[in-house]
Amino acid sequence: MKNEVKIHEVDPSLNNRRSFLKLSGLTLVGAGLVLAGCSDNDNEDNMQDNSLPGIKNGVFDLGSGDFGVLTYAYALEQLEADFYTKVVNSTNFNATFSDIERQVLTDLYHHEVVHRDFFKAALTGALPDPSSQLLPSLAFNYGSLNFSSRNEVLATAKALEDTGVAAYNGAGRLIKSPDYLLLAGKIVSVEARHASAIRSLINPNSKDFAGDDVVNTSTGLDVAKDPSKILPIAGGFITTKFTAQYLP
Repeated sequence: MKNEVKIHEVDPSLNNRRSFLKLSGLTLVGAGLVLAGCSDNDNEDNMQDNSLPGIKNGVFDLGSGDFGVLTYAYALEQLEADFYTKVVNSTNFNATFSDIERQVLTDLYHHEVVHRDFFKAALTGALPDPSSQLLPSLAFNYGSLNFSSRNEVLATAKALEDTGVAAYNGAGRLIKSPDYLLLAGKIVSVEARHASAIRSLINPNSKDFAGDDVVNTSTGLDVAKDPSKILPIAGGFITTKFTAQYLP
């Protein structure tokens, strides 16, 4: 069967990974205060000569510059938060996953909700006119994905987490504000641990947590992709129409 995830014994290192995940989540909650506390002058300096998010030709566009990148991240975090919300609230969640798997997936759910709410609050406080410039809540469709299937859920989680890490890595070079770049760096470090934890659930006691498909063997760094490469992938789950005309 294609894309089948084999069930193995739980990787003992997952307990250490989960402890790190819990600490990472606490760290990020505090990080939200930094972006929300940036001054209006800082925002204006960062955004001059750039296109702000908002309706363009009848469709919401993510914009460019720092606000464009942050809005792009907000869209991706909405997707991940929605996915894990559906996972942990699935009728067969307890029967589908082992105890450690439920703990990891629940941790990831809490993290992604924090990420989503962080970006929403931060952008609401920083955008000149959030009533027209804040990306609306998106709608999603997972097609035939069976949330009662361990294999399908973990495979989708792996795809989303790998995509998220590549997205943050690719967007980093587009951020001008050192404060915003620092925050993005903190978030991508958490996302990388998510990806590692999911890969360890799928294939315990292996090197898949840092596989060659997500780590550049020449540089030793995680893969980085531009928004134009990421959005077509994420867009397969997003039904709300928006554009990204000003992002590479």
